[in-house]
Amino acid sequence: MEKKENDTLILAIESSCDETAAAVIRNGREVLSNVISSQIALHTLYGGVVPEIASRKHIEKINQVIEEALSEAGAELSDMDAIAVTYGPGLVGALLVGVSAAKAISFATDIPLVGVHHIEGHISANYIENPDLEPPFVCLVVSGGHSHLVLVKDYGEYEIIGRTRDDAAGEAFDKVARAIGLGYPGGPKIDKLSKEGNPDAIKFPRAKVGENAYDFSFSGLKSAVLNYINGCQMKGESICEADIAASFQKAVIDVLVEHSMHAVKQFGYDKFAIAGGVASNSSLRGAFEEACAKNKVNFYHPSPIFCTDNAAMIGVAGYYEFQKGVRSNLDLNAVPNLKLGER
Repeated sequence: MEKKENDTLILAIESSCDETAAAVIRNGREVLSNVISSQIALHTLYGGVVPEIASRKHIEKINQVIEEALSEAGAELSDMDAIAVTYGPGLVGALLVGVSAAKAISFATDIPLVGVHHIEGHISANYIENPDLEPPFVCLVVSGGHSHLVLVKDYGEYEIIGRTRDDAAGEAFDKVARAIGLGYPGGPKIDKLSKEGNPDAIKFPRAKVGENAYDFSFSGLKSAVLNYINGCQMKGESICEADIAASFQKAVIDVLVEHSMHAVKQFGYDKFAIAGGVASNSSLRGAFEEACAKNKVNFYHPSPIFCTDNAAMIGVAGYYEFQKGVRSNLDLNAVPNLKLGER
């Protein structure tokens, strides 16, 4: 790789949950490398992420992943203009591994350090493959830990207008998948099984939160699915897992689409994006493509590899923070409950 005079190269590190990841990003939009070491197979044994095991695996993999990202990009540490690292939100032990690695490299090389918000990274994943996408736009962030409806006013400037009051969408997917015997991770498995089912077979509730039209609630829906399964078992009736999966998924998607399109209209935006692990769900993408076309709104979404946790998205977000003059000191710490917009 030949670094030109005006190039800005970012080494990015992500370790907020169960993926150890590193990437090299050029000028905020070009991915030179994106290395991900996933722990899914390991955590599947336990039916979900075990924080202590995740932290240990990050320690084992972090140096190897960083070296691989630099090698794949054909770059040296000395070529980097900044090191971007996720410092929250996430699992505190997992976050600390990435933050400690980034601080050690920054201290040893004098390369500036930029702490990045994990959700800001997910939103920024949309910039990678959409060169025409620039703020302002509305973004729906849906993952295992978050369901946020966000106004992206500018690079690094956000306003959360809606959030989940209880379970995140991805969390509800995991719990329902477990209840019908699909195991972990639930999202991809429900997406696949639902293609064999009838989405109108079972009428599950769509919750509305009275005080805020943009907020979400999925715990009632999850309970309704569990009650339906228990009711069938008590009556000795057989259940159709595919119909349950399809009907549950449709209930989640209906609410996400309705709230998102309401926000686009209310705020007068003509651009809408999705982000986060659940954004790779094929039915969700299809529903938003249809809704955005109907409402004459431009629809953006990352490829599935950039929806789940990765370091490329952190590098993109880090680039725009770096350009604004944001720098983190060596006292940067992991903040597991970090709110979007806080520093």
